[in-house]
Amino acid sequence: MTIALFAAVESEAAGTAVLSPVGFGLVAGGILLGLLALTYAFRNAGNKH
Repeated sequence: MTIALFAAVESEAAGTAVLSPVGFGLVAGGILLGLLALTYAFRNAGNKH
C-alpha cells in the first residue's frame, strides 16, 4: 500500500511546474541580458596595454 501511495504522490508532483513557459523565458532572457551587459563592460580590456 505504501508503494502505491508514493507512486501516486510522485505522479502528482511530476505534473506541476514551478514556472510557466513565459516565466521561464523571461528569467532566461534576463540572465542572457545580464551576461551581455557584463561582456559589454569589458569590451575594451584588451587594448589597455
